[in-house]
Amino acid sequence: MSDHSETTSRSRSGSWTRSRGETITRTGTGRTGVVEAGYAWTRRVSGRASRLVRAVAGWLRETVEPLGWFLLAVLVLAIPAAFALGWTEAAVVAIVAALLVLMSLVFLIGGTDIDMRLVLERDRVVAGTDAHAALHLTNTSHRLSLPCVVDVPVGDGLVEVRVPLLLGRAVHVEPLTIGARRRGVVQIGPMTIARGDPIGILRREVAWPQVEQLYIHPATVSVPRFSAGYIKDIDGNPSRQIVDADLAFHAVREYLPGDSHRHVHWKATARTGTLMVRQYEESRRSRLGVVLDLVRSNYADDEEFELAVSAATSLALQGVREGRDVLLAVSAEQPESTRGRVMSVRTLPTLSPVALLDAAATIEAHTNALTLEEAVGLTGQSHPDLSILYAVTGSLTPLARARRAAFAAPKGVLAVVTRCERGAQPGYRPFAEFSIMTVGALVDVRYLMARGAAA
Repeated sequence: MSDHSETTSRSRSGSWTRSRGETITRTGTGRTGVVEAGYAWTRRVSGRASRLVRAVAGWLRETVEPLGWFLLAVLVLAIPAAFALGWTEAAVVAIVAALLVLMSLVFLIGGTDIDMRLVLERDRVVAGTDAHAALHLTNTSHRLSLPCVVDVPVGDGLVEVRVPLLLGRAVHVEPLTIGARRRGVVQIGPMTIARGDPIGILRREVAWPQVEQLYIHPATVSVPRFSAGYIKDIDGNPSRQIVDADLAFHAVREYLPGDSHRHVHWKATARTGTLMVRQYEESRRSRLGVVLDLVRSNYADDEEFELAVSAATSLALQGVREGRDVLLAVSAEQPESTRGRVMSVRTLPTLSPVALLDAAATIEAHTNALTLEEAVGLTGQSHPDLSILYAVTGSLTPLARARRAAFAAPKGVLAVVTRCERGAQPGYRPFAEFSIMTVGALVDVRYLMARGAAA
């Protein structure tokens, strides 16, 4: 037989006809073919052996705990000592170590047929409170499920939940309490199910991909309605202030000397027989700006910075609830390579109270953040239509820098530098071009605003 395939063949009549292709295989019977076959077989066996060794090494690395490695080391040393030197003590130690390892293997028998579901009672809480959750565990098989441990990562911490023995299709609910002491966004999960012996020789873990986000909002206080910062604007919203000329009609009143004849309501005049004029609701707009200083060196400690975050959030939150146009800006971190050449501020969403509080939970102080006066100046350039601006900073900010920050605000804008110092006496000092408000505790914001500090 030839060593190549042909696509045509000769018919009996002597002509060539087409046929289906064929594959011809030649098997070598010489010494070279035997060596090549043996080499290929050796490669296959060595590859399988190496994969098996890697799998066993990976299983040992993931399963054996430090105590387990110690017992294996004892076995490796005690068995040769017992046979070579005839030490009875070494034989006893080897037997005890082997029994412990074998007994720990019993706790790993069987799969993990547990379904987990973490349910947060509330995914948004206030700093200083506790968040409550429930871990629902279900044995999805008909077999008995041995006790295990569920590790629940909470931020940088870890919560261990011990699951008892579960019958087939049994459900177990474990309540969890998560301390929300500090403001921030905490990631809960991914969880792991760990099974192992009580001594801690072997341990096997199975990852569970569920991840939840817990928003820890800054503490805030309700602030009285702002009495300043309104600018008359016919494109604004109607207010309760009654004026003689505007767009939103309110009522009619009797004519007084000095009233414009253009606002005479002739139908009411004809009906009453007395000259009547129109009254209007004054249209106002108020664009509130709050700039938070993020330079770490301007605050005495972390608690003072948290006070500043709470004060700034309380002021902006009140503006959002009043329906004002609110701008909450923070000084962005400046890399050393671009410091002095590139300046930027970050504005937080203020479309709703929830969006504002979620964004405030992510605020962090920086060493190389934009200075307060630079942040106020850049905010004023980007939003020159502000009517009132609060610049919130710490107790270590010099008065000269606070004055420069106030002067950096756009012309005609009411600037209030809010200085936060824990334990300080609350106060309000008006100057010619700006004002300084001192806040010693969060409740001072409500107290100062109630006294009309913004007026």
